[in-house]
Amino acid sequence: MKCRGIKYSAAIMDNVCDDHIYSQLFRTHSKTVFNYIYYKFGDEEKARDAVQEAFVKLWENCAKVAPEKAKAFVYTVANNLYLNVIKAEKVRLKHRKEGGTTTRQDPEFLMEEQEFKKKLEDALTDLPGNQRTTFLLNRIDGKTYAQIAELEGVSVKAIEKRMHQALKSLREKIDGI
Repeated sequence: MKCRGIKYSAAIMDNVCDDHIYSQLFRTHSKTVFNYIYYKFGDEEKARDAVQEAFVKLWENCAKVAPEKAKAFVYTVANNLYLNVIKAEKVRLKHRKEGGTTTRQDPEFLMEEQEFKKKLEDALTDLPGNQRTTFLLNRIDGKTYAQIAELEGVSVKAIEKRMHQALKSLREKIDGI
């Protein structure tokens, strides 16, 4: 009887199309996928759209994706959506003018704080995508290099190098860090 229960559980677990399994996968992975893509995009709305679309594609392909492969599937789909959007926006961003607004009515401290935030945002934006993603996943999300390496599909050494390069670049661009 115990053996039958295990067989039954294994049969259910093999089907991402089961509402309970799909819901569990969504609850378990949606936040981390969102953070991963948000750090790449830097835009909350686009990240939410990419995560939603990735889980829709998981549902559409639920019969083809084993539960143990679902996490990788969702990350890959979300990352591919990110790459497609970036590719499409490159042309638009190339022609878009950057307009910075500074208010001279704010106290000096607030102005300095705004300038520092702007410098930091610009420095983070200027980082290559893989360095920015690694930096934000580690420093904001608290992910270890090993966890980031698994997400990115690279070695821990590659993550260490990315982090070193990101920190070096940020130090060069921002005084006081």
